[in-house]
Amino acid sequence: MKIGIIGVGSIGSTLAKRLPAKGHDVKVANSRGPETIDEDLLANGAQAVTAEEAASDVDALILSIPLAAMPKLAPIIQALPDETAMIDTSNYYPHRDDAIEAINNGQTESEWVVEQLGGRTIAKAWNAVLAGVFADQARESGDSERIAIPVAADDARAGEIARSLVEDTGFDAVDAGSLAESWRQQPGSPVYCTSLSAGQVVDALARAEKDRIPPRRDLAIGVIMDRADDPSLTIDHHYLTQLNRVIYG
Repeated sequence: MKIGIIGVGSIGSTLAKRLPAKGHDVKVANSRGPETIDEDLLANGAQAVTAEEAASDVDALILSIPLAAMPKLAPIIQALPDETAMIDTSNYYPHRDDAIEAINNGQTESEWVVEQLGGRTIAKAWNAVLAGVFADQARESGDSERIAIPVAADDARAGEIARSLVEDTGFDAVDAGSLAESWRQQPGSPVYCTSLSAGQVVDALARAEKDRIPPRRDLAIGVIMDRADDPSLTIDHHYLTQLNRVIYG
């Protein structure tokens, strides 16, 4: 497929390396221009372009940018043809994104993103996996240790494309339902960054309790910030996975 990626942070950079290795034609952009994209991200064949070029003539456009930056992309997104599948990897963290009243009042992050993009629907994928896990723990299909990633979507075609690409990146894709239910994979939920198998993801999605998710998210952030200055503690994806399982489970 022809794929555009806007954002080369921790998730976007791994996508830029892994999807071309599976035969996809990938263009990647950031907010500072193609000349600032590290060459190692292009080693498997991805092409560095502008954001406008990344969104042009593609089957799928992946947005891997901070949630608060979504409104800036609205003009680009609204110009896309209807058949282009939109996939969002973002998460809401109040201490980083500033308070977004609608989300704080219960609107799902995905539905808020749809509003910021002028009503353009999305699929939600790769948001519930730690960057280190995503980069280091990909497995071939059928591997007993393969981790699963939930994918929520309202549009059947966008959801199908997102799940296919998740599989191509080395993880099992689990259909997590509609965007209205995508709170079940938001930060603080039992499935969020806890490195579960496909069957465990299905169970974790079902166990999620909406009112308990934000306080659990904030508790985890508080613990991480409290421990960040401890030189005896390595806060890597192994530590974070265990912490998330204890707090979110």
